[in-house]
Amino acid sequence: MPEIQYRENPVDEGVKRQFDSKETSKFYDPCQDAANRSLKCLRRNMGDREMCTDYFQAYRDCKKKWIEERKSERWKKAMGSLGLGSSENTSEGSPSSSSAAGNTEK
Repeated sequence: MPEIQYRENPVDEGVKRQFDSKETSKFYDPCQDAANRSLKCLRRNMGDREMCTDYFQAYRDCKKKWIEERKSERWKKAMGSLGLGSSENTSEGSPSSSSAAGNTEK
């Protein structure tokens, strides 16, 4: 099944800026337009969910992409605060793997 395209891009720079600049207590959903379109479809079709499956799928795809991006951002932030950047992490892995190989050869 081909991926349904939606208008929103929950991971573009404008959305990230809006999310980062919002107040902590404020809710922000970059996929709200997709949610509104699915509700509008339900009203237009008198609650017939079968007629609106494309709208529901577009909302789910948008939400999934947004959640994955947020997890990735939190992971990067956590690793950065621990001093475990991606370049440091790969350089640390190489010596330990070679020393582990050296231990097995003895």
